[in-house]
Amino acid sequence: MAHNTAVEPADLEEALSEMTSEKIVQFTNGFFALTDEGNRLSKHWKNLLTKREPILEFIAGLADGTITSLAIVLSALLANLPSRTMLWIALLGLSAVSVTNFSSFMLGSKTEDIADALSLRALMEYSVNDILDKGERTKSLRLVGDLFSILRRQRTRTNLRAALTCSITTFFVGVLPVVFFSALTSPLNVFFSFGVIGAMLVILVRYRAEKSKVHWKTTLMETLAIIAIAVIISLIFGNF
Repeated sequence: MAHNTAVEPADLEEALSEMTSEKIVQFTNGFFALTDEGNRLSKHWKNLLTKREPILEFIAGLADGTITSLAIVLSALLANLPSRTMLWIALLGLSAVSVTNFSSFMLGSKTEDIADALSLRALMEYSVNDILDKGERTKSLRLVGDLFSILRRQRTRTNLRAALTCSITTFFVGVLPVVFFSALTSPLNVFFSFGVIGAMLVILVRYRAEKSKVHWKTTLMETLAIIAIAVIISLIFGNF
């Protein structure tokens, strides 16, 4: 095992000793375990390196689903479309948006990850090359290579999960108001469909405010402005 790793047992013991003194890990019953502070820091590092927390994809799914359903419901009201026609158009539109979101997140995330990894690896290798001892430098370079192999596998799984999260969220958030609008009679269909859209907007605003640490009123104004512009442009293009 020692021949397959660039980390020496003595270096590992020293690192664990330092982490114990900093109360990041604790030694209990012959095993090292993360403390509460260690778990908190570990979560932040995992989110940073592997993008495990689905912030962007969840927000994009909520926003795209809300915008698409709102544009479809408003178009159906303005054009007085039959329920069957509206439902068919909605399913086609939401399916197209969901598939586009899936492919965009997969391709975009993959490209971004490669660019970030190349930049980070170049910086780390530049720092490692300053080590004068050839043996230590070689071990450090091997460790950098192993690290990025692990990150590449983790990021691939994260990208797939992110693409699925965004596409599925887009479809289900968008289809619920449309189903209510087409299945219920007037005026209940309008009430329930816009009620669902309003609930999704509340979730979107609260989630954005929580993650960005910005006051919900500021986030609400930003969200409403962006969605209003997108819906108005969609309605304008839909009339051509």
